[in-house]
Amino acid sequence: MRRALIIVDVQKDFCEGGSIPVKGGAGRAAAIAELVASAGGRYAFTVATRDHHIDPGAHFSENPDFQDSFPVHCVAGSEGSEFHADFAPAVDAGHVDEVVFKGAHSASKSGFEGFTEDGTTLSDWLKARDVTGIDVVGIATDHCVKATALDGVHAGFTVRVLLDYTAGVAADTTRTALDELRGAGVALSGEPVVAT
Repeated sequence: MRRALIIVDVQKDFCEGGSIPVKGGAGRAAAIAELVASAGGRYAFTVATRDHHIDPGAHFSENPDFQDSFPVHCVAGSEGSEFHADFAPAVDAGHVDEVVFKGAHSASKSGFEGFTEDGTTLSDWLKARDVTGIDVVGIATDHCVKATALDGVHAGFTVRVLLDYTAGVAADTTRTALDELRGAGVALSGEPVVAT
């Protein structure tokens, strides 16, 4: 099996100090950077996704429900949309083969809803390189990591989530997400960091 690592939304706005921080996000950013740097030949490719909002409509709200609507975050070109400082060096060092941007004009929680700079979908990018399996890590376990993993299954990939490299928003929604992932046939490894 040719496997790729998909790193979901390790951005400043989703880590401590950001506009919608996830507890443990910064720690996961550092851990993921170490994973990428030490992966050796474990992965054929590494792809990072980024929220990249221009005008996402009702996804931004002054009265968010924190399921479909959220405070303003990861606006294209803003500091908050940048990769977290503990992860960015891995990108700068060339350990990430491609970046997928998602959510310009919609919520787009899943990396499979995003596009590379040349307009290629994540699924097409991976399949063009004969990737059949993906490991998913990043932020947040119960939102964009879950959505990316589920869409990976729907796109025909064998999917595993490395929970040691994820951070969840809340214990109850993370438990529900893990049950949903198991039910869809996603393999789970490790334990997520979860806010208490």
